[in-house]
Amino acid sequence: MDPMRRAPPSTPAAAIETKGLSKRYGETVALDGLDLEVPRNSIFGFLGPNGAGKSTTMKLLLGLAHPTGGAARVFGLDASRDSLAVRGRVGYLAQEPRFYDYMTARETLRFVLGFFEPLGARETRLRVDEALELVGLARIADRSIRGLSGGERQRLGIAQAWIHRPDLLILDEPAASLDPMGRADVLNILRRLRDRATVFFSTHILDDVQRVSDTVAILARGRRVAQAPIQELLTAKEAPTFVAEVRDVDDEARADIERLPWVRSVQVGASERGTTWRVTVTDVARAEADLLRRLLQDPAAVVVEFRRVAFELEDVFLDLVKEGSDAGHANR
Repeated sequence: MDPMRRAPPSTPAAAIETKGLSKRYGETVALDGLDLEVPRNSIFGFLGPNGAGKSTTMKLLLGLAHPTGGAARVFGLDASRDSLAVRGRVGYLAQEPRFYDYMTARETLRFVLGFFEPLGARETRLRVDEALELVGLARIADRSIRGLSGGERQRLGIAQAWIHRPDLLILDEPAASLDPMGRADVLNILRRLRDRATVFFSTHILDDVQRVSDTVAILARGRRVAQAPIQELLTAKEAPTFVAEVRDVDDEARADIERLPWVRSVQVGASERGTTWRVTVTDVARAEADLLRRLLQDPAAVVVEFRRVAFELEDVFLDLVKEGSDAGHANR
């Protein structure tokens, strides 16, 4: 029996959906019951340490490997049975893209486009020009590839993945070997692609994920240990906490806030600009609607800064991977 129900006709299928997706190589478990749902027109960061199962997942989504359990769908199509149809809607960038060095960027894109659909000369030219402009290579489009820098080659790799206007881009470490300027260029391209396609990319550069992703999934030992919108993941590490840097707020205001039923604790400490209040709450919506107003009840009070505490993705990633690895060892 098919382990995944098809989406109702009135509901657009997710860009990617997997249920219990598993892959074994002999006694080695590369992927262990992976459940994912990737919304359309989102940027989805796919994280995990080496050997976590990221590359295996990509191969299964592209139909380059077959699962030993579960199923994967791309826009409602079975990634194994409908692999040809899936590949027509997907653009793929390998971790280390290879090109014919004697070709130019323009010739490379024209060559790749020829594998997907027969187009007239005018339409081919328009498609190639659009892709070159998208990745910022129009100015050097007729330079041979052997003269391109690493960042320019990587941008060309994204252009060749996009050249047939796919609905989904699967990018394996698209900025891994680039300097900060090259990484910034690639991230800007991903942002521009959000309105044109779903972007599913793996990386070990956590800062890149935090800067551009809408949603993140984290793998450890072949298992998903987290999937959530990026901001939810960064604020879920501990009880919701708000920080306010204030001046001239009296002790009575603190006592009033501590008595609120949705406030768990209030910690006050000195700061260069006054005092810093860390207010831990149980109801984020109430805190967002009411906490700042209560701090400003005294007309003399000044709030210099007010924000909800967020954590760096690296902190969350390390904690979740450790928990997932510990659970994996316990289950063996």
